[in-house]
Amino acid sequence: MAAPLVLASSSPFRRMLMENAGLTFESRAADIDERKIEAGLESALPDEVASTLAKAKALEVSSHFPEALVIGSDQTMSLGSRVYHKPKSLAEAKESLLSLSGKTHRLNSAIALARNDEVVWEHIAHADLTVRMLSESFVDRYLERVGKKVFGSVGAYQLEGEGIQLFSKIEGDYFTILGLPMLPLLQKLRVLGAIDG
Repeated sequence: MAAPLVLASSSPFRRMLMENAGLTFESRAADIDERKIEAGLESALPDEVASTLAKAKALEVSSHFPEALVIGSDQTMSLGSRVYHKPKSLAEAKESLLSLSGKTHRLNSAIALARNDEVVWEHIAHADLTVRMLSESFVDRYLERVGKKVFGSVGAYQLEGEGIQLFSKIEGDYFTILGLPMLPLLQKLRVLGAIDG
């Protein structure tokens, strides 16, 4: 019998991706302090930060579901050496968007699978997104229209909503952009016999 699957996340987007793929799973948010973990990774690359957080989430939840395959995931957003976080105010969201204007930033999406308190697999996928040139007045109008939704994402945009209007080019798959690279995950779950292959 296949090991049960547990998603170490409370993200509605990640749950939706798993449900849409026809997976049967439980979901439980990991009880970790992400900012504290990040503070110890000051010199780490953005994808290393995402990978470390994905593993920490998978391992924390694995301690509650020892026989299960626990899926941990995390995503960082970077432009050069700058790593972005969810904005805490509209002023922060505006600053973030203007800093991305006319530039290509990267989403680093990491997955880790843990079982019996041990990481058994990890993977990192990237997407590169180019923001078109944005005027300050457009950003003000955009933020006024989308309102508090901007606080839910690192880049102050949701591609599945009006945020798509901010971009001129996107390289990378939709699942990576949403923070759970489904194709490599499904392939590994088939290899492990956790889902029908």
